[in-house]
Order: sequence, then structure tokens, then C-alpha cells
Amino acid sequence: MTLEVKDITKRVEGRLHIKETSLRLEPGHFNVLLGETGAGKTSLIKLMAGLDRCASGAILMDGEDVTTQSTQQRNISLVHQFFVNYPHMTVFDNIASPLKVAGMARSEIEGRVEEAADILQLRPMLHRRPHELSGGQQQRTALARAIAKQSKAVFLDEPLANLDYKLREELRAQLPELFAGRGAVVVYATSEPEEALLLGGYTALMEDGRVTQFGRTADIYRDPHDLVSADIFSDPPINSASIRKIGSEIHLTGDVRWPAEGKISEMADGSYTMAIRPHHISPVRKSEDHVAMRGKVLVTELSGSESSAHFRLGEQSWVALSAGVHPYHIGAEHEFFLDTSHCFYFHPDGQRIS
Repeated sequence: MTLEVKDITKRVEGRLHIKETSLRLEPGHFNVLLGETGAGKTSLIKLMAGLDRCASGAILMDGEDVTTQSTQQRNISLVHQFFVNYPHMTVFDNIASPLKVAGMARSEIEGRVEEAADILQLRPMLHRRPHELSGGQQQRTALARAIAKQSKAVFLDEPLANLDYKLREELRAQLPELFAGRGAVVVYATSEPEEALLLGGYTALMEDGRVTQFGRTADIYRDPHDLVSADIFSDPPINSASIRKIGSEIHLTGDVRWPAEGKISEMADGSYTMAIRPHHISPVRKSEDHVAMRGKVLVTELSGSESSAHFRLGEQSWVALSAGVHPYHIGAEHEFFLDTSHCFYFHPDGQRIS
């Protein structure tokens, strides 16, 4: 099974909401749509699922043009971030609902429902109704319905967003196993870069209704093609600043400078943009090659085993993210160290120098 979109667009009140998009999605791994809220992830899923009509372009499933087919004709499953279950039905009947609509034999329905319930640890709850379940159990029910249906394509639209942290971590770890070997194309929308990295597979970065880059998740994380893609795939947001290349050196601000190496060394002198992810800026010098910079600490945060500091360097706000707890003082000057081997460099138009 393959799912291919060719030059599809969507218009809302005359405005181009999904810009011309082409993707070829394969089974055997997760296909992640990554972007902030409003980037167009849900809109693209609705087009692929047949819930919305394309303004132009075509959608193919296994080479067959399904652009004008209904959602039911496409044999797909859709799981939202909200727990969409029928409140008057038991868990069994919720899971079985698309199978009954398809006119499947009772014995086969029972087999599929029980298999899905076992996979998602729902067998003891099959006779309960949704209001008797926890949020995690309700979302497991929705996932079980998608598994039991054995669809050609499964769309998961931020399915873990409304769960608490522990449940989210638990289900996220299980998801690749749940759909492994089923031959379905699995599309997973998220606004969290860390989630995309954990799921692996392939990722399409989305911004303002367009795909900025598509490829193996690890590859596009390490090698963003432009500044927009680098920014989408960074949490906390990537640090970016104007720099000047002068001779064999990169000048950031004041006395913060370092040798120009690689492709940037071949560029003409002038202004460019540098970007670096927060976890490559540390309050502790880890190597003699790291470049020192002093900034005024604005905000500090402690999250699990990591601590972050927002600090001002010149006119720019920066973020450093490091393992452990560090003695930052709000309003005080603090020294930070930049690992320039992890800097990305961009032309004035935002394209990566590589």
C-alpha cells in the first residue's frame, strides 16, 4: 500500500490554505507531519482522508486515483486528539462499529475486536461505556477501532495531546509496535519535535500550509535545508542571529568570534545567518574549542533532569539547554559556551550553506 499526493491544494474563502503539495508515503514506518498549530497538518490529513475536497491535484492509493472518493470508499481510519467514541455504546461496540457498517460476519467481528482489545489491554473493559473509562483507556479504544478495521491508511492527528505525561509516554512507545507489519500507511501529526524523533520513520516539516522538507526523520533533523526547517525541528526554538564573515573569521557580536570552516569559509565576506540548537550552548566549557559569550540571564526553567536559561546577548535573546541543575541568577551576567561545530549557516534568503 502506498499513499501519494500530487500537487494538491486547498482553498478557504478564496485563500490558498494548503499550498501545492506532493508526497509519497509508504508503509512499514511512521510518516510524521511536524509543525506548529496552524501549520496545516490537520488540513492536509483531511484532504488525504477525503473529509475535504482538493482545489487541485490528485490523491492516489496504490496507484488508484481516489481524489473524488468518499472517506468510506477509501478504507481509512482517523484518530483525533479528542476521544471520539460513541457514548451510548460499550467499548466492544465502539471498536466493532466500522466492521458492522461494512456488514462483516459476527464471528469475524468478535475475532478482530478481541485481538485489538488484547493488543491495547482493553479486554477487561469491553462491556464498559466510555464515561466509565479513563482518558487513556478512551484513546486506547479509538486506537483499537483503527486496528480492528485493518484500514489501508491510518491517520493519527495529535492522538496523545490530551493525555497526561505518563500515559503519553507509554502510548508513544507502543504506537510503532501497534501498527508494525499491518501493511497500512500510518500518518501521524504532531507539534512536538521530540515526538517526531522518537517515532522515527519519515517526517514532513510543515509551515504556513506548505511542506518545507520531507525525508528520513533523523536526516532532516541533522541536515535542515533552510532556516524555516531548522526552526520547525527544534524545541526549545533554535537560536538564530546575524553574523559577518570577515576573512577567515565569523563575527557574532563584540569579541565573540570563531574560525570560518567548511563551506562557510569559501563564501564571500558579508552578512549571513547562523543558527544553533539550545542544547549546543552550555554554561560549562566542555572543550577548549567552544566559544565563550556572556549574557544577562532573563528567565530560567527546570524540566526533569535539564535546565534552561534565556539570556540576552547584545540585542538578541538566546536559550541554553543543559543537563543538570545550574546556579543561574535572574538579572546577572553569566558565561555560556557555544559549540560552533553544531552551527548551521544560511544565505540571506534563508537557504542553508552546505
